[in-house]
Amino acid sequence: MTDPDHWLATYEKQHRDIRHAPLYWLAVGGLVPGVAGLLWALPVPAALRDISPLVNWGSVFLMAAMVYYFIISIPLALGMLPIVFGVTVFETWLAHTDAMLSPVAVTLTAASVAGLYAGHYAGDGISGVGRDIQMMMIAPLWMLSVVYRRLGIPH
Repeated sequence: MTDPDHWLATYEKQHRDIRHAPLYWLAVGGLVPGVAGLLWALPVPAALRDISPLVNWGSVFLMAAMVYYFIISIPLALGMLPIVFGVTVFETWLAHTDAMLSPVAVTLTAASVAGLYAGHYAGDGISGVGRDIQMMMIAPLWMLSVVYRRLGIPH
């Protein structure tokens, strides 16, 4: 079994009996932008800020995720590019509006964690949510792999 297959199989094994799949998918989809927003809102050292206004802890997190995705699977990484780009555009827009990034990121993260708990399979509750947070960067890849399988796209 290759590395991406191992990670995706492990994640899928832990998520066979999801109680409310649409709610769970929405929660997983909101967790990464929520956490990226929390990191985006953290203070940045002047040395990093001088490089570019787009260099911050959230953008570093997203860039590291993309490197990780390309190491795991090029087809899945290519599929994640528009998603990560969309998260980056959203976070950049939010940081430059009057909406204040921190409260939106906290709300999105809290709603996502609540959605993970409500959507998770019976009997695993909090420990299942904890595993989901640990595997936060595999979850979107797993969701994309499910879509790829349904469309017949190899990954």
